[in-house]
Amino acid sequence: MDYNQHTLANGLRIIHEPSLSKVAYAGFAMDAGTRDEGDHEQGMAHFVEHLVFKGTTKRKAWHILNRMENVGGDLNAYTNKEETVVYASFLMPDLDRAIELMADMVFHSIFPQVEIEKEREVVIDEIQSYEDNPSELIFDDYEDMIFRNHPLGHNILGNPDMLKTFRTEHLAAFVANHYQPSNVVLFVLGNFDFKKIVHLAEKYTKDLLFTERIETRTPPALYVPEYRVINKDTHQAHVMIGNRGYDAHNDKRTGLYLLNNILGGPGMNSKLNVSLRERRGLVYSVESNLTSYTDTGAFCIYFGTDPEDVDTCLKLTHKELKHMRDVKMTSSQLAIAKKQLIGQIGVASDNYENNALSMGKTFLHYNKYESPEVVFQRIESITAEELLEVANEMFAVDQLSTLIYR
Repeated sequence: MDYNQHTLANGLRIIHEPSLSKVAYAGFAMDAGTRDEGDHEQGMAHFVEHLVFKGTTKRKAWHILNRMENVGGDLNAYTNKEETVVYASFLMPDLDRAIELMADMVFHSIFPQVEIEKEREVVIDEIQSYEDNPSELIFDDYEDMIFRNHPLGHNILGNPDMLKTFRTEHLAAFVANHYQPSNVVLFVLGNFDFKKIVHLAEKYTKDLLFTERIETRTPPALYVPEYRVINKDTHQAHVMIGNRGYDAHNDKRTGLYLLNNILGGPGMNSKLNVSLRERRGLVYSVESNLTSYTDTGAFCIYFGTDPEDVDTCLKLTHKELKHMRDVKMTSSQLAIAKKQLIGQIGVASDNYENNALSMGKTFLHYNKYESPEVVFQRIESITAEELLEVANEMFAVDQLSTLIYR
């Protein structure tokens, strides 16, 4: 379906996609994430996400908690490296309620110090729980390695010592810098008249003035591959292999997306799953992942195995990467790989919530939204020669970094 878009006088961008579902989704996406934190603010973006639920100029935390729950809706939020999102799912008659509540949270939170003190302990527990899980923690250490001395390498959750220094004025200053309407997108997925959505957005943000957006992000420095081993007191060894990836504007990104799916995607027939698990029983979990940021990217392979099997798994992984660099796919192999990826995207696009979040994120960063059909066309246009070129750029041995927890 076609989508509708509009920009208010205060700079707030609005995007809407019609839907036949009786459940609607809406949210505010802020172009502010971990990479926008100063050295003294590590963990701030995520902490702000928690605290916008804890009080505004007109609501206490309890009122925020119950506003959507009382009508059966759901209110949620997340933070990552480049954006923070507050969103809700609800029945169609509650659109007004949802937009009003989230606009209040995003633009009028007051960050009471008493709530900061309580929520700080919650986030510290979250950090400690995360650190107890090496299969998740290694992803953070890996990005810190490939984005050395850059905010993209920072842990999203922050660290307890720095969290203990945050006060009301610090959170308020971060929001004042990054939550301006020109830095925010309102996204709505549902069977609504777009004029009604625009009217509600104007109504609940009419007190906000336009502020010119100032771009302060800097790209990471030149990538230098590393080989690093960290001693951990764990039964299993955890391994990451990867490289800097393509940014979201790079035309080669779709080719790497397809290669990533072939190599270690969710299908049980992925090359690494077949080689390491199905044929040899060396791992329980093996996967590859691709993240494209606005000016760079990250590609990685992860597996967990017995410490004595690490070298064998590394050799098998490099064997698969070498095959991708050296051997051009046949037309039938390429057709099957494309069909599998298109099918996976098609099944995933049946999830309205994921579609709404994807729409908000894409429009926030690129001022456009591509339907699954457009993505399908890009995948179909990929040639075997292009995949070979991408594989040789991304999987070159001298460009791969390796991180091992032993």
